[in-house]
Amino acid sequence: MSAPQKIVVLTGAGISAESGIATFRAADGLWEQHRIEDVATPEGFARDPALVHRFYNARRAAAASAAPNAAHKALARLQAAGRHDLLIVTQNVDDLHERGGASSVLHMHGSLAGALCADCGHRWPAPAVMAQEDPCPACHAAATRPDIVWFGEIPYHMDRIWGALREADLFVSIGTSGQVYPAAAFAQDAARAGAQTLELNLDPSALTAEFDEARQGPATRLVPAWVDSLLA
Repeated sequence: MSAPQKIVVLTGAGISAESGIATFRAADGLWEQHRIEDVATPEGFARDPALVHRFYNARRAAAASAAPNAAHKALARLQAAGRHDLLIVTQNVDDLHERGGASSVLHMHGSLAGALCADCGHRWPAPAVMAQEDPCPACHAAATRPDIVWFGEIPYHMDRIWGALREADLFVSIGTSGQVYPAAAFAQDAARAGAQTLELNLDPSALTAEFDEARQGPATRLVPAWVDSLLA
């Protein structure tokens, strides 16, 4: 690959799995022993908001107890080096990129660190434990929900992401399954605009054949090695 100037990196559950964060498994329809429809959809929240809050309170606690790994730190090192125009986009809702030293990350699926009012749309920092009856600081409605993009909702920052993909010299997908849209279309969109594409994944994904190059192995090994090669 030629030396890239503009890089878009997409990270998924695989990069945080090595820090002990449980991954979403679509095959059996369960996520940490819960049906996806019950804890990751607007309809599930409408049916049982208490269950949804318990689920995300537990995920928030698990994320807080996890530590960023070598892959998170390597991306932060690449960003800090300042040699490339690097945009980190993540499907993950944890803050391991930030705690690993990254200064600018787009969370396209929202963040456990955020709370959202389902009535007025106001956002504020989430406490460790949330409940629906928590009043919104803006409108005071008892309509608090996690600031998470659920199935059926539109991911955040899409205009900026699509724009960056169209200008990228290199798109890198790290630890993603290639099964969740719109992120599953990023490699194809970047390639159509002329970017080179690279997949770093534990196993081949559903989209491996679409990448110019694919490497398999743990993110904690592959990502630092890739970053070292760029900064050498």
